[in-house]
Amino acid sequence: VQLQASGGGVVQAGDSLRLSCAASGDTFGRHGMGWFRQAPGKEREFVAAIRWGLGSTNYADSVKGRFTISRNYAKNTVSLQMNSLKPEDTAAYYCAAGYTTYGTSRQDYDYWGQGTQVTVSS
Repeated sequence: VQLQASGGGVVQAGDSLRLSCAASGDTFGRHGMGWFRQAPGKEREFVAAIRWGLGSTNYADSVKGRFTISRNYAKNTVSLQMNSLKPEDTAAYYCAAGYTTYGTSRQDYDYWGQGTQVTVSS
């Protein structure tokens, strides 16, 4: 399974960005997809997740109401719409795929894409 994340960039506080993650390879049986982020000097943290089949979602409190995760079956992609961005959202964002569970922990995910950098200036 290969995951390719894209859509990062440099924006100002209050702006929006949309990240996308394309999955390829043997993706059958995927349970959930998630987005995590990692700022310099900090641990990678959960941002949002979506159950691939049912479409139910889960968000970190810090992004709830501002970020929206969605999936596209036909394109085999998962997206993260980020609105009202804040400087504290600055981080490398990683998408991940889980085949046994759907959760908020890094251990819940089996495959990871490369990071895409999001920088929010004040």
